[in-house]
Amino acid sequence: MELRKIHIIGLGLLGGSFALGIKKAFPSVKISGTDRNPTHLDEAISLGIIDKKSDNPPQDTDIIIIATPVHTISALLQKTLDEIQPETLVMDFGSTKEEICKAISQHPKRQNYLAAHPIAGTEYSGPAAALPDLLLNKIMILCELEKTDLNLKAKAYEAFEALNMKIRFMEPHDHDNQLAFVSHLSHISSFMLGKTVLDKMENDKNIFNMAGSGFASTVRLAKSSPDMWTPIMQENKTNILEALNGYIKNLIDFRDNLVNDEYEELFDKMKNTNQIGNILDLKK
Repeated sequence: MELRKIHIIGLGLLGGSFALGIKKAFPSVKISGTDRNPTHLDEAISLGIIDKKSDNPPQDTDIIIIATPVHTISALLQKTLDEIQPETLVMDFGSTKEEICKAISQHPKRQNYLAAHPIAGTEYSGPAAALPDLLLNKIMILCELEKTDLNLKAKAYEAFEALNMKIRFMEPHDHDNQLAFVSHLSHISSFMLGKTVLDKMENDKNIFNMAGSGFASTVRLAKSSPDMWTPIMQENKTNILEALNGYIKNLIDFRDNLVNDEYEELFDKMKNTNQIGNILDLKK
């Protein structure tokens, strides 16, 4: 099977990178797309991300990708499923899955949908941020795979294999809960570290002269788009609060050790946390 036509709704970092990666793997594929931002549409054309602008995908489209902010996905998914032909697969790339899967659980074309989340990204957004190799060799999480039509799943696997993606399977709730800890909390930490230093800068104008590579790497995610991340916080509120509560407790314990001159305890905390390096090295 070779993919012939793909339509992308949302031409930012993930939607654009998927398009460029697929074009690299399948040079003859035709990609149409739409975006609520007219400037993004023009950029997507000029950058070669899509071949033509279109609000509606061709009737014989193989795959439709929805790569918009998570709070818009459920409504777009409902509308898209209402209008597609039986041979078209619809995937979303949202960072949350539980509410989306619930929203379309009873849709008569539920078998045409595959809940997908590529674990890839940068702190940048928009079509200009798209990279042809962003998804190459990355993990693709799939939820409720058994609810998707067998023949349509084959189209998805054709795309994933072309990008050499590593497939992982999760239940929607587990996906959202674990992403709250390893992704969503990371962004909150970065945003709030940035805010703390900006607050300090109001009185100490030269503080950024002291900032080295450690600060830059830790605060990198604070450059991420609030348009994307505010809806994620809203959609995954319960799981993010769980992650935040654990993080805040650890920060308070660390502060209390410091207040009480408990340096052996601080050493032990940091030494025990060093194992995260080994875990991340094994993941590569």
